[in-house]
Amino acid sequence: MTSRFEKYHGIIPAFYACYEEDGSVSAQRTRVFARHLVTKGVKGLYVCGSSGECIYLEKEERMQILEAVMAEVGDECTVIAHVACNNTDESCQLAAHAQSLGVDAIASIPPIYFRLPDHAIAAYWNAISAAAPKTDFIIYNIPQLAGVALSLNLFNEMRKNPRIIGVKNSSMPTQDIQMFKHSGGDDCVVFNGPDEQFVAGRAIGADGGIGGTYAAMPELFLKMDQLIRSGDASAACEIQYAVNDIIGAMCQCKGNLYAVMKKILEIREGLLLGSVRLPLAELAPEDLGQVKVCARMIDQAIADYV
Repeated sequence: MTSRFEKYHGIIPAFYACYEEDGSVSAQRTRVFARHLVTKGVKGLYVCGSSGECIYLEKEERMQILEAVMAEVGDECTVIAHVACNNTDESCQLAAHAQSLGVDAIASIPPIYFRLPDHAIAAYWNAISAAAPKTDFIIYNIPQLAGVALSLNLFNEMRKNPRIIGVKNSSMPTQDIQMFKHSGGDDCVVFNGPDEQFVAGRAIGADGGIGGTYAAMPELFLKMDQLIRSGDASAACEIQYAVNDIIGAMCQCKGNLYAVMKKILEIREGLLLGSVRLPLAELAPEDLGQVKVCARMIDQAIADYV
């Protein structure tokens, strides 16, 4: 692997959208959260992706969030900006804006709702890349939400674009990671997406991970990454099992998972990040007890393994 890709190896939390109490995007809380994660020792931040509630944010709000992140930590860690909108023009505007701020890479899902043929998706991605011609581009493969899976044929077609450096693979089969890594070779970066299979994804070829629950418990993912790098897969698996129990417990709440994790960060770290953007479900009053259980589970896992 060439050295230019080293900045993409490791733990890159998917960054949560931070709001004021009135629901507006908070630049100040965004900066505090970015500083918190970098202080924990993560490799980078993945901004305005699924965990950043991008589908429910205005273009200008996404620009505001990225500007705050870059102002706070842009010169201290790898920053990947997810720029996809459901139209090409606004996606290109976000890509150009991200490049102007100096991000390391941009990323994009395919357009959602209409099932587009591969050639139309390729044209969409190439147009976004052309709007940020000096910036690396990462394909975001999440078929369970986007409604279309990245095929090997489309991946190989996109690799003709020299700015396309890899895939954030959030499909469930770990074989997809192996397929993209094998096809792309040493000039390709593949990120594990599903947090519940971080160890499995790394074992089959992922160079690092980008995940939605990393920010709620970065210590555990950082420790797994360290153990994998040192060759102690069995110890990493023990932590993976604990992490999966925590994720399962968080998913028992009535409120949206991101609302749950923001509340956990408030309980454990004193961070005020706001709630979630409607129509995502806010925490229900009856969720608070379960959220506290989840926070204690994280504390115990850190005490046991880190």
